[in-house]
Amino acid sequence: MAPAAARNRDPIADVLAEELPASGLVLEIASGTGEHAVHFARRFPALDWQPSDPDGDALLSIAAWREHEGLANVRRPLELDASPGAWPIAQADAIVCINMVHISPLEATLGVLKHAADLLGAGAPLIFYGPYFENDVETAPSNRDFDTSLKMRNRAWGLRRLDWLDHEAAKRGFERTRRVAMPANNLTLVYRKPR
Repeated sequence: MAPAAARNRDPIADVLAEELPASGLVLEIASGTGEHAVHFARRFPALDWQPSDPDGDALLSIAAWREHEGLANVRRPLELDASPGAWPIAQADAIVCINMVHISPLEATLGVLKHAADLLGAGAPLIFYGPYFENDVETAPSNRDFDTSLKMRNRAWGLRRLDWLDHEAAKRGFERTRRVAMPANNLTLVYRKPR
């Protein structure tokens, strides 16, 4: 089990409980190992969970967790690159993206916003989780160090500014409806297209 997933899954699920629809299809972007997908599917049995990832090893891990847990509401994982190219799904009732924005190039986040605008109806939630830089909020030293280490691994990675994400989301018809401070200096951010 991934330590970060074990640590953050319940706090994230508590926010999801207040933001996800009662039923429908949730598309999870960059599902990684698949541990969040099975945990959330167990917590929300009336929702169908669609995990996805661009990485072959991650897809195998997701499939293994899905088989191990035997949950009827977890779909087979989709190979999905978050960049603006074509996506293998036509509709969703919510989109969840955990810990991807800072460990991917900007194009991946822009792709999520572009496709979310097409896939989600008015009022449906687009939910991001992870660390961000914020105006008028002092950045925790651990987040500054994390940003430096990410950029050393890949110059296209790094913590993003929350005002940048708000601006890009607004260009695609979304407005941020919630910001929740989470453990370990992370945020859960909820965006919706007005009804």
